[in-house]
Amino acid sequence: MKKLRPKHTKAKTRLRQGRVLVVTSGKGGVGKTTSTAALGAALAQTGQKVVVVDFDVGLRNLDLVMGAERRVVFDLINVIKGEAKLAQALIRDKRVDTLALLPASQSRDKDSLTDDGVAHVIGELRQQFDWVICDSPAGIEKGAILAMRHADLAVVVVNPEVSSIRDADRIIGMLDAKTAKAESGRRIDKHLLLTRYDPVRARRGEIMKVDDVCEILSIPLLGIIPESGEVLLSSNVGAPVTLGSPGSPPAQAYLDAAQRLKGEGAEIALAREKHGLLHRLFTRRAA
Repeated sequence: MKKLRPKHTKAKTRLRQGRVLVVTSGKGGVGKTTSTAALGAALAQTGQKVVVVDFDVGLRNLDLVMGAERRVVFDLINVIKGEAKLAQALIRDKRVDTLALLPASQSRDKDSLTDDGVAHVIGELRQQFDWVICDSPAGIEKGAILAMRHADLAVVVVNPEVSSIRDADRIIGMLDAKTAKAESGRRIDKHLLLTRYDPVRARRGEIMKVDDVCEILSIPLLGIIPESGEVLLSSNVGAPVTLGSPGSPPAQAYLDAAQRLKGEGAEIALAREKHGLLHRLFTRRAA
């Protein structure tokens, strides 16, 4: 009698599929690059494999904040154009071994970025890292569109000022229209990160209050980063604030925000505040 041999099936190797996060804003100078570095470092400090990618071609700054400016040999454009392998361009952080940087080019223009090239690089990074964090240029030009193109989720960085809120509202519209997810009929998860917040100035009516900002933009609040000189001091010495000043209030705020990105942090409970003059002016103008 012929014995039947059991069929052997090859074990399927599950490819890593990291999440792509774009950190974006409508207005420059709101703390987008420092937030990219801080969130990236905070996630890496929890053991996640993280790469931060600078899309601000021509105005490279993320390497400075990460303290890696002297280690840049190849960059994102070199990889896109096939002039270097991805492994050659990645810079591993010396402080956190699960953190890496892919710098932008200072000598090329944004036309060097191509949709196919960016898609290929992002696809490779997804397989190597848990988080691919794209530092977008401010505004809606080509670099910003390509930075958000392949994102699974977005962090919209704003200051509590009318101009920042207005421009962020436009960016939210772009996220709902110009991403690959939007084109396939899906919505991209969006989170609000409020930076440089001073509750004393808010009570005086000098800046917008938290609940006013949340009401206007209508996306979930990821975190509130308090106004502090520690952020600038850390950036000046080439360290994300979570590494350069780990015990400071902004460092703790970024660490808490990173936990929320992972779905592990507690929600932010907001005390209801009276609407300020800036809110009334903004909503009247919008109407």
